Amino acid sequence: MKETPINKLMESTLERIREMVDVSTIIGEPMVTGDTTLIPVSKVSYGFTSGGTDLPSKQNAELFGGGGGGGVTISPVAFIVIQNGKVRMMQINNYTSSADRAIAMIPELVDQVSQLLKAKEDKPQDSAAE
Repeated sequence: MKETPINKLMESTLERIREMVDVSTIIGEPMVTGDTTLIPVSKVSYGFTSGGTDLPSKQNAELFGGGGGGGVTISPVAFIVIQNGKVRMMQINNYTSSADRAIAMIPELVDQVSQLLKAKEDKPQDSAAE
C-alpha cells in the first residue's frame, strides 16, 4: 500500500483516541467506604473519521488537503458492590436486553455456587467404620 499523508493522519487520530481510553476508564478505581467496596463500571463508545485529497497543482509539487476527528462517549452503567464477602452488581439503568440481565446475575451466581461448595465441604461426612 502506498504511503500517503492520509495514512499518517489516520494513525495520529487513532493514537489520540487510544490515549484517551484505557481499561481504567471502563472498570474504575475501587472506592472503599467502611466494609463496602464500590467499583464503577462504564460503557465507552468511540469513533473516528479521516479524509483527504490530492489537490491539482500547476507546479510539480504534491499538494494534500485533509482532516480527521474523533469522539468518545463514556456512560456509567453499573457498580460492582463487594460487601461482607458477597459480590453483586447494581445497574444504574434498566436492563436493555436479556444479555444485560444475564451479565448482571453473574456475581450473584458465583456467590451462590461458592456457598454451596463451602456448605458441602463443611458438612461432616458419615464414616463407614461405625
